[in-house]
Amino acid sequence: MKTIDSIPTGKISRASKLVKTGVKVGGNYLKYYGEKLVNPETTKEKLNENNAADIYDGLKSLKGSALKVAQMLSMEKNIMPKAYVEKFSLAQFSVPPLSAPLVNKTFKRYFGLEPNDLYDWFESHSVAAASIGQVHRAQKDGKDLAVKIQYPGVADSISSDLALVKPVAIKMFNLKGKDSEKFFKEIEGKLLEETDYELEIEQSEFISKACSTIENLDFPGYYPELSNGRIITMDWMEGDHLSEFVSYNTDRELANKIGQALWDFYMYQMHELKQVHADPHPGNFLISEEGKLIAIDFGCVKKVPNEFYTPYFELAEPENINDPEIFRKKLYELEILREDDTEKEIAFFSELFYEMLSLFTQPFHSEIFDFSDEVFFGKIAALSDKYSKDTEIRKMNGNRGSKHFLYINRTFFGLYNLLNDLKAKVTINNYRSFK
Repeated sequence: MKTIDSIPTGKISRASKLVKTGVKVGGNYLKYYGEKLVNPETTKEKLNENNAADIYDGLKSLKGSALKVAQMLSMEKNIMPKAYVEKFSLAQFSVPPLSAPLVNKTFKRYFGLEPNDLYDWFESHSVAAASIGQVHRAQKDGKDLAVKIQYPGVADSISSDLALVKPVAIKMFNLKGKDSEKFFKEIEGKLLEETDYELEIEQSEFISKACSTIENLDFPGYYPELSNGRIITMDWMEGDHLSEFVSYNTDRELANKIGQALWDFYMYQMHELKQVHADPHPGNFLISEEGKLIAIDFGCVKKVPNEFYTPYFELAEPENINDPEIFRKKLYELEILREDDTEKEIAFFSELFYEMLSLFTQPFHSEIFDFSDEVFFGKIAALSDKYSKDTEIRKMNGNRGSKHFLYINRTFFGLYNLLNDLKAKVTINNYRSFK
């Protein structure tokens, strides 16, 4: 794979790259409308493929928060067109890596030494590259190690990158009023945390120790003395990425075992630790030869405050969803309904969230849930399609819900999709046995 010798870090240079990408996308639309004039049967499939390719090509050279957005969007299988999901999913663990000279320069900056001065052996070519950093193999004192290196300038460009995409996001999600700033602050704060590798080690060690009793789950060990704010050294863990595993696995019992470990891991964090690994995409999980699930990245961890946790999970109970008075009360507590809403907005969003929650909370309503159930995921896709085409929703203030929804909902959508990929059947309250 071609390597990168430099990354645009200045606000102007990064904005310029995004503008060039926008021009390409505009050209794709002109070409599409021209073809449609000639052939009315022309579909948007080719347009989506071209746009996805051009947008991804632009973002992958910027890396950082710009590419992280693509990674997050790749998880929205029921919302994004297939072409975007397929192309953006490459951001999870397969993007052009930094060149060897730039890797050495990064080490010199943060350690004052080159890699070969720190390790007994260091592979100059990365084995995986994603949105914020890339991973190299190394050895020291007979141990196989994984060394994660953050891309230069990533942390410094987060605020300016978000400022560039903010106008688009406001229009896309129909956000209104100054209160919408809370969502952007939440995203910015989480992205900044992801660039603090010392915090990541702290989170990794805490969660891996707390979850150590969960069956069929494993974690790497970490080496703080060989790590700092921009470089992490951890144990090298052998295994296939979850997306690779599901592409060849035919053992349903093994898939159920891994799916149960994944579900227990998330439920234990959510209900016992009140903080959760909030980036559940395939690139963050390996499957070992022994059939264990390995969690390898804790850069994005979301703390769940009680004032959000309590009403959020109270709405997972059918008796609360189906009691209009309690249901509306919880919608206000979760900031889904607002004091300045019109009667029309109250009725519209009450109905919308009743329909959504009645569907999305179904796994919690039974002892065992089969995530291979295509009827369930078909209903989710149909509901997403229904509201994406609803012209009425565009007239409403889309500024809905507590800021905590952003990463908690992302976590559950990602978890559901991973379990669907595995075709796993899980016991819902099994996590309680690991208290």
